[in-house]
Amino acid sequence: MGKLMERLTAAQFAVTAEIGPPKGVNLEETLRMADLLGPLVDAVNVTDQQSAVMRVGSLATCRLLVERGIEPVFQLTCRDRNRIALQSDLLSAAVLGVENVLCLTGDYVTLGDHPQAKPVFDLDSVSLLHAASELTLGRDLAGKTLTGAPAYFLGATVSPGAEPLEPQIQKMEMKVKAGARFFQTQAVYDTERFARFIRDTHHLGVPIMAGIVLLKSAGMARFMNSNVAGVNVPEPLIAEMDGAKSKRQKSVEIAARLINELGDICQGVHIMPIGWEQLVPDVLVAAGLREAVPT
Repeated sequence: MGKLMERLTAAQFAVTAEIGPPKGVNLEETLRMADLLGPLVDAVNVTDQQSAVMRVGSLATCRLLVERGIEPVFQLTCRDRNRIALQSDLLSAAVLGVENVLCLTGDYVTLGDHPQAKPVFDLDSVSLLHAASELTLGRDLAGKTLTGAPAYFLGATVSPGAEPLEPQIQKMEMKVKAGARFFQTQAVYDTERFARFIRDTHHLGVPIMAGIVLLKSAGMARFMNSNVAGVNVPEPLIAEMDGAKSKRQKSVEIAARLINELGDICQGVHIMPIGWEQLVPDVLVAAGLREAVPT
């Protein structure tokens, strides 16, 4: 049992953070960020061709983290693979010592750097969860018996700020039925709305980790409000960022405040630094989740 599974199944507050593999084979900076985050969090998510941009694969990067003693979360999207390749990658993950799997449908190819690519979407996030669950029972989607069954701690995503919210909750119910054992959410900035979401999903009985995206500027906040479904940065937070002398310091302050407000509402946080990984230690210290390292 990995640390993330152990903490969440024991109803303890968990912390994860996210890194993205590079566009190229030089992983020095990616691994440096993983080494920075690894000792501070319960697991490190590795994105899978995030925003449909071609990069080094999540699975290869996850294995490198395992070799460094860092527990990874293998993000797996349906966009680029059919059910044969998805099941093969799931089996490969188990062989390589990766147990945490976050099942995603994936962004559409037109958002990325190869808009002419042909999308697959043979499965979606729900059917991918089902496929992974079937593998743990020793059979594949064709009903064929495996020679040795893998074990996974399966996760899924949800947008708690979506309007309307009911379809999201219905999808969560389907994901839980298919095998999801924890959720990581889209970015949360409105804690009151998030608290209502938690109350509305209490019947599911699965741990939910609130997504924390580090704000870099007021412009970034306004962009997300206009272009990212389910994300709403309240105007007071935008005004704070707009008037801040140090955007980095204000970003840390806002993220820590959100974590403190969310601490009694959900069972963990998932930090998405989007290039500001070096600020994650400051956020965790400011939120009281980790002690400052003596200088």
